[in-house]
Amino acid sequence: MPDFSLEAGIGGIVAGVDEVGRGPLAGPVVAAAVILPDDLSGLEGLLDDSKKLSAARRARALAALREAGAVMAVGAASVTEIARLNILWASMLAMERAVARLSVRPTHLLIDGNRAPRTAIAASCVVKGDAKSLSIAAASIVAKEVRDRLMRKLDARHPGYGWAGNAGYPAPAHRAAIIRLGATRHHRAGFGRLL
Repeated sequence: MPDFSLEAGIGGIVAGVDEVGRGPLAGPVVAAAVILPDDLSGLEGLLDDSKKLSAARRARALAALREAGAVMAVGAASVTEIARLNILWASMLAMERAVARLSVRPTHLLIDGNRAPRTAIAASCVVKGDAKSLSIAAASIVAKEVRDRLMRKLDARHPGYGWAGNAGYPAPAHRAAIIRLGATRHHRAGFGRLL
């Protein structure tokens, strides 16, 4: 389980940053930046790597973050930006946007992974950070919840691809739907090689 030791060791105002959606065939890449409140008591046991949590537990964690007064912001990079920049740099752009939208300026960023976005704020990269840092775990939950909600809305507009269930990832039914129905404007150019 992640804990607050990295944040405590850094001191100051620390924001965790993570992204979701690098691997899908459709939809944007979404990043979140989260500054946890001083009082973590309402969050104990709720925050973990979003990939390890059920949808219901992620929703509870997001509600608890809001209730506890966590400072949260989200940024995204569109399918067009992914095609223009590539998925790595689009992910960095989404992170930059999330950090820029925070209502409180952090003094340090904890970034999930081995590469930091361009920012004037001091940053530390933490490989598998969503399993080590509560702030990064919180960011992973926020990003996943926001992206999954977006993909459910897109599923209602573009039925047949199963985005409400597969979130645009290359599930067999999604691949079959692309072959059967063709690609939409929400499908990522260049990702067709995965079919």
